[in-house]
Amino acid sequence: MKFWKEHGTLRIAAITACFVLGLSLVLGGWVQTGKLPGLVTMMVGLVFLLAAIMIYNKPFEDPK
Repeated sequence: MKFWKEHGTLRIAAITACFVLGLSLVLGGWVQTGKLPGLVTMMVGLVFLLAAIMIYNKPFEDPK
């Protein structure tokens, strides 16, 4: 947790990369409406979007 607080530039770059990749995968899968590979592509994109949210929230977690 302390790593993400100390490396703000790396955190922002990781969030941006995950967001852009996730959004492009979701939109790319959306184009393939009615096909199973399109659904899988959208699910992978959703995982990247959730990873971006996880990286964003990491510095704000309470220490255990």
